[in-house]
Amino acid sequence: MKRILKVGSKTYNFLKGCWLFVRGSWRAYSIFWKAVGALFLCFLTLAAPVLIYIYLYRSDLPDVKSFINFEAPTIGVIYDKDGRVVIELANEYRRIVRPDEIPPIVKQAIISAEDGAFYSHNGIDKWAIGRAFYVDTFHSIKSTVRKGRPNIAFEQGASTITQQIVRLYFLSDTMANERKDVLISDSFLSKALSKVLGPSRTNRLFRKLEEARIAIWLEKELAKPEYFGSKQTAKEEILARYASYAYLKYGRYGVEAASEFYFDKKIGDFGPDDADKAALLAGTIKNPTAYGPSVKPSKLELQRQVNRRNAVLDLMVENGYILKQDVNNFKQRDLPIVIPGRTKTIAPSVVGDIFKELRRHSQNSDDLFNGKIQIYSTANLKIQDIVNHALESGLKAYEDRHPEAKGLIQGCVIVLRNSDGAILAQSGGRQYFKGHPYKYSDLNRVTYSIRQPGSSFKPLDYITAFENGWTLDQPVMDIPVHVAMGNNRPAKTISNYDGKYKGAIPLRVALAESRNAATVWLVRANGGIDQVIDVAKSLGIKTELQPYITTALGASEVNLLELANVYRSIASGSLAEPYMIERITDRTGRLIFSNKRKEPVPVPVKEGVLQLIQEGLRGVVRLPDGTAHSLDNKDFGVAVMGKTGTTNDFKDAWFIGATYGSEGITVGVKIGFDEPSLGYDESGNFGTGPARGLGNKEAGGRAALPVFREIVKKIYDRKLVGPAPAFPEEIEKSIDIYLGKK
Repeated sequence: MKRILKVGSKTYNFLKGCWLFVRGSWRAYSIFWKAVGALFLCFLTLAAPVLIYIYLYRSDLPDVKSFINFEAPTIGVIYDKDGRVVIELANEYRRIVRPDEIPPIVKQAIISAEDGAFYSHNGIDKWAIGRAFYVDTFHSIKSTVRKGRPNIAFEQGASTITQQIVRLYFLSDTMANERKDVLISDSFLSKALSKVLGPSRTNRLFRKLEEARIAIWLEKELAKPEYFGSKQTAKEEILARYASYAYLKYGRYGVEAASEFYFDKKIGDFGPDDADKAALLAGTIKNPTAYGPSVKPSKLELQRQVNRRNAVLDLMVENGYILKQDVNNFKQRDLPIVIPGRTKTIAPSVVGDIFKELRRHSQNSDDLFNGKIQIYSTANLKIQDIVNHALESGLKAYEDRHPEAKGLIQGCVIVLRNSDGAILAQSGGRQYFKGHPYKYSDLNRVTYSIRQPGSSFKPLDYITAFENGWTLDQPVMDIPVHVAMGNNRPAKTISNYDGKYKGAIPLRVALAESRNAATVWLVRANGGIDQVIDVAKSLGIKTELQPYITTALGASEVNLLELANVYRSIASGSLAEPYMIERITDRTGRLIFSNKRKEPVPVPVKEGVLQLIQEGLRGVVRLPDGTAHSLDNKDFGVAVMGKTGTTNDFKDAWFIGATYGSEGITVGVKIGFDEPSLGYDESGNFGTGPARGLGNKEAGGRAALPVFREIVKKIYDRKLVGPAPAFPEEIEKSIDIYLGKK
C-alpha cells in the first residue's frame, strides 16, 4: 500500500507540475505546447485500447508447441576414437541447460539483474511498466522541447525475462526489420502514429505491445496441464531457456558455454561462493560488449565491467539472496582473464579432412555447426600430440643445422591403421611458421601438397619385378644407365647417391641401398615404366603418373597420403580407402550414419609377391648399408619396414614405414620448403633460384626418418596401439641367411 501511495503521489506531483508549466507558457508557446499536450494526451488516450489489446486480444497468436519443441542451435563436436574432444564448432556456442541444472545462485543473479519480480508477475511487470512510462514520458517531453517537434524517447525498459524470450523466439524477424524506415504494420493506427513518431519508432512501439501480449499468453499457456502443469514449473522452464539463449560475448550463448569459456567451470558446479561469477554472467546479458570480460581491457573498460558486476551483487543483496556482510568480499575479486583461441584444436588437418568426408557422405556441415549432429572420428588425440611434437622437433633439428631456414621449413605427417586405412593422426604443417604461432595450418600438405617422392616410390618398381618372377637374390646391374631427355637435349646418366656403381648386386641390396641405376636397369628389364604405372594404380595411386622412365625414381608427383596408403597395403596385404569418420549421431545420440567397412580386399598381386616386397622393405632396415639401418637397434626396439625418399637437389625428404600386418600402423613423413625455388644451391648458399633444396646430404634418412622414429617409438612405448607385431619368422630368417647369421 505504501508503494502504491508513493507512486501515486509522485505521479500526481508530476502531472500537476506539467500542467502549471504548460499553463504558464501557453500564450508564448501556444502552438508548440499544444503539440506537447497532444503528445501527452496520446499516451493517456491510448492506454485503454492498449490494455484491451494486451489482455483480451487473442487472435494471430503463435504455436506454443513449436516453442516447447524448439531446439536452439548448440555446439557440434568432433570426437576422437576414445571420446575426447577434437574440436567444438558452432555458429552459436551454446550448451542447453535444464531447469534442474542451474544452481540457485545463478538463477538469483539473473533474476536480480534482469527481472526482480519474475516469479510474481504474469509475463509483464506492471510496476516496471509504470516506472518506465513515468520516466519515458518525462524524457519524451524533454526531447520534444529540445527538438521542437513531437518525439518519443525510450529511456527505460520494463521487459521481463518472459518478454525477452518472446523477443528472441517469436519476434526476431520483427526486431531485425523494425529500425528500417518502412512500417511493419499497415494498419490505420500505425500509419497515423508514423506521421508523428516516424516509422522506426512506431515499429518499436507496436513490437513492444506485441511482446507484452504474447508474454502474458505464453506464461498462461505453458502453465496448462497438457504442458508444464503449473505456473512455477512454467517459470522455471522460461528461466532455463533464457539462461541457455542469452548472448554473453565471444560467440558464447547461455550461461553454461560462457562459464566454461570465462571460468573453465561448469555452471552446475557453482555454489554460494561463486556469487561474483554468477553476477558477472548475469550482468553481461544486458550489454555483452560493454559489460562482458575482455581480452586486455583498458582501465575504463575494466572499471565498467566491475561496476556492472558489483551493481548486480548489490541487487542480490537487496533481494535477500546474499548477505550484506559478504558482498564486499565478492566485490574485491578480480574478473577472469580472457584467453583468445580456446576453441582451436591440435588436429586442424584432421578437422579439415572430416569436412571433406562429411560431404562425401551427403551430410550437411551446417548441421554440425548448429549442433544437430556429433561426429565420432578415427583420430587419436594422444597420437596426434606425439605427431605434432615429433614434427616440430624434426624441423627444429633441421633449423639448427641450417639457421638461414628458420621459420621457413615445413613438413607433414600421416598415421594410418593398417587393417582398414583409418587415419589415426595427421599434421598438415607445423604449428609455428614464419615466426607466428598458430593452430590452423593454411595448407594440409598431407593431401594437397603434390611433390616428387623420390626413392620412396621404388617399392612399386620392385613389386612389378616380383610380378614378373624376379626374386630378392637375383642379380641386377648397378651400372651407368643413359636416359633420353627429349627435345634434342643430351641423354642423362642415372647416378647413385654415393656417385658409385657396384655392378652386379642382389636385387634386395639394390632396394635396401636405394641404387638408382640398378632400379632403372630393372624397370627396363621388365618392359619399361608402363607396367609400373599400372601396378601403382592398382595399389591406390590416384595422381596421374608421367610415362617416363624417371618416374621409376619418383620423378612424378604424388601426395603423402596416397603413397603412405600403398605402404599400408603392402604391410597388411589388403586394399582400403583412408577414412576419418567412424559414425555420426544426432544431438540425442541416435545413430544416423555408421561407416561400415567392407570386407578387406586382398592386394592384386600374384602369390608370394607380397612376402617378397615385405622382406625387401624389411631389408632396408636390417641390411648394414640399408638407408634406414639406423632403425635396427635395441634403443628403437620396434620391428619396422620402410623406405627413404630423396629427390633431385634434395628438394624434399621422405620416409614412409610400417609395422607388420593388419594389427600394425603405417607412418609417412615429408619435409621440404613450400616454395620450390627456396633453399640451398650446390654451393650451400641459401635463397631463391633454380636447383635449390634442403641442402647437401639432407636426404630422407637424415631429415624425415628421425620424425618417424620418434612417432613410432612413443606410440608403442605408451601402448596407444599394439603391441608391435613381429614380422613372420620366414622373412626374418631369410634376411638372417643372407646376412650370414645362423
